Amino acid sequence: MVNRPIRMNLQQWSSPAVCIRTTTGRVAHKRLDSDDQPPAKCARLSAEAGDAHGGLTSPGSPVSPVPTPIPPSHQGPSRIGPFLLLPLADRESVHSAMNTDTGDELLCKVFDMGVYQEKIRAYGILPAHKNVAGIRDIILGERKAYVFLEKDFGDMHTLVKSCRRLDEEHACRLFRQVAVAVAHCHQAGIVLGDLKLRKFVFTDDKRTQVRLESLEDCRVLEDPNDDSMSDTHGCPAYVSPEILSGFTPYSGKMADMWSLGVMLYTMLVGRYPFHDPDPATLFSKIRRGQCCLPEGLSPKAKCLLQSLLRKEPWERLTAAELLAHPWFHLPPSSQEVAPGEAEVSSAEQTVPSFDVEEDDDLFC
Repeated sequence: MVNRPIRMNLQQWSSPAVCIRTTTGRVAHKRLDSDDQPPAKCARLSAEAGDAHGGLTSPGSPVSPVPTPIPPSHQGPSRIGPFLLLPLADRESVHSAMNTDTGDELLCKVFDMGVYQEKIRAYGILPAHKNVAGIRDIILGERKAYVFLEKDFGDMHTLVKSCRRLDEEHACRLFRQVAVAVAHCHQAGIVLGDLKLRKFVFTDDKRTQVRLESLEDCRVLEDPNDDSMSDTHGCPAYVSPEILSGFTPYSGKMADMWSLGVMLYTMLVGRYPFHDPDPATLFSKIRRGQCCLPEGLSPKAKCLLQSLLRKEPWERLTAAELLAHPWFHLPPSSQEVAPGEAEVSSAEQTVPSFDVEEDDDLFC
């Protein structure tokens, strides 16, 4: 028996809080049967798993669960509505997708029906932005939802790993786009959580334009002025000291800013700022919040890193302040900030004194 896609009315498909916008100006909601694999589960911080190396050698989160093997019958191409799907070996529950009617190449993420509306809720809240991926199409099965996103050309983790480190000019061009995406989300009351290099992908084959890969792991704030959180999901290499120290609730936005500091450090140095083969020791280093800034970085780069990798959350730059930092080589008036964000003059970028712990073997 062949299952035929059925168009669904938006009101039947979604709750009133969910409204999906796409670059094409429409979203097709189709239903059909399928027995695809369940989506990846979010990792939870644990002292029983950790990053064995300080460099970019891990496949992602050091505490990511072992991917569920895909049965041989699902290894090859499959057909979902007008889309031909091919599983991506390095990205669980993600497929390369081609619309055989139009020739469009997309990515397809597969979610359980019971959770997919919550996974895509933020897309209906966040205004469209070039540095954040958008949904192009959705197909609903009996047990799975297939969400189609824009195609990408690899992620920033892979780029940094291949280059070992980026020069400051190159890192500045890419990291500014990352900062713009985070500022846009924070302005809309969305905390990203579990931020890391893999979350940002390239929109062009020359790898010059960056966007946030998806919003599925973000938290939508019920009150935009209250970003208090208590969960401990995330990647240990990027997690902030207050989360590891058990200080709850903590500021989700400020935890995002710490993760941005880890990202920038890794881009410029080629290593995570905190690492150890023993997870307990790794967490202890992060809780102390002290890392070595290698010689060779410009004073402005060191200033920015010190302003993000601050142990106390309230001492870190906000997303709006980050965009105004002089390391970006642009005056605040020309920064590309999200609508409604206040601009901060460079004179306000005061960096508190910061005693670093020298560790030449690991970082410098």
